[in-house]
Amino acid sequence: MSSAALPQRALVVGCGLIGTSIALALTARGCRVHLRDADPSVAEVAASVGAGTVDPVEDPELVVVATPPSVVPDTVLALLAEFPDAVVTDVASVKRPVAAAVAGTPGERRFVGGHPMAGTERSGPTAGSALLFEGRPWAVVASSQSDETAVESVRALVVALDAVPLVMDAEEHDAAVALVSHVPHVISVLTAGLLVGAPRDHLDLAGPGLRDVTRIAGSPTGMWLQILDSNAGPVRELLAALRLDLDRVLDALDDGGEVLAGRLSDVLDAGRAGTRRIPGKHGEERAEGALVLVPVADRPGALSALMADIGESGVNIEDFRINHEYGRPVGLAQIEVAADRADHLTSSLTERGWPAYR
Repeated sequence: MSSAALPQRALVVGCGLIGTSIALALTARGCRVHLRDADPSVAEVAASVGAGTVDPVEDPELVVVATPPSVVPDTVLALLAEFPDAVVTDVASVKRPVAAAVAGTPGERRFVGGHPMAGTERSGPTAGSALLFEGRPWAVVASSQSDETAVESVRALVVALDAVPLVMDAEEHDAAVALVSHVPHVISVLTAGLLVGAPRDHLDLAGPGLRDVTRIAGSPTGMWLQILDSNAGPVRELLAALRLDLDRVLDALDDGGEVLAGRLSDVLDAGRAGTRRIPGKHGEERAEGALVLVPVADRPGALSALMADIGESGVNIEDFRINHEYGRPVGLAQIEVAADRADHLTSSLTERGWPAYR
C-alpha cells in the first residue's frame, strides 16, 4: 500500500471509457474531480453520470490524461505547463512517445506514465464504471528523473482504485504490451477478416473457439491505428517472428503426412506451453484444472440456481464461462475447478438434478 494519500482535487482530461471510469472511482472515494474533454458535450455527459464537475479547476493535485493516444504527448506537455504544481499521469497504451516528449522538460519530475490493463467492448462516458480497475494490472511507468513523491502519488491512485501497480520503464512496457495485447489484437482481426466473405452455412458451424479468437476484433479501428503506429517497432518484431512460424506451418501442410507431423509438433507443443505461462487466478502460477459441463436453460433464475448449487457443493470455481447452443434455448456452462474436485462437483450437481458431465 502506498503511503501517499489520494488527492482532494483532480482533473481528468478525456472522458471516454477509461477517463470516466477513473473519475467515477475517484469521486466515489471523496476526491473532487474536474472533467475536461476536447468535446465539451462529452464532459457534460460524464458529469451527468456522476463522474465529477465541468467547473474550471485552478490547482489540481493530480491530472490524469485519458485522451486518444495520438494527442497524449502534446496534451501532457500542455498540462504540465498549465499546472506547475500538479503530478501528471496518463493512461495511454504505449509509453515511449510520451516519455520522449517529456524528457528534458521542466515538468519531467512531475510526470509518471500509467497504463491500466482494463477495458470493455463498449466506449464513451456512459460505459464508465468505478469498478473497472478492480484486480487489474496497472503499469506505473516512471523515468529516472521522476520525483519519488510523484511516483508514490500515482501508485496511491492505482491502489485506491483496487488495481495492482506494476512498476516498469517505457521500453519494457511497450515490449510487454506488444506481446500480450497488440499482436493478439492483430491476429484476432486477421482471423475475423476471413469471415467477411464466408458462406452463412459455414458460419453456422462456429463454436466457442472462433468466438474466443475473434472477440477483441470489434474494437474501434481509429484507436487501434494510433496504437499500432505508436508501437510499430515491437509489434513488427513479434509479427516477423510469427511469420516465420506461419511459413513453417505452410511448408508442413504442403508436405503432409509424417513430414507434417514432424514439423508441426514443435509448433503445437510450443503453443500449449505458452498457454501454461499465462498467469492464473490472482496472478498465481496457472494450476492444472478440469472442466465440468452443465447445460442451463436460457431463462431468468436458471444460472443463479446453478451457482447456488455449486456453492452448496463446497467446490471453489476457478473460472466460468457460458456458451449458448445453436438452435436451442440452452447455454452450456463450463465450470473450471481444481482437477481433484471435478468428480465431486459433477456428482454433487447430478444429485441436485443438473445434467452435469465432464
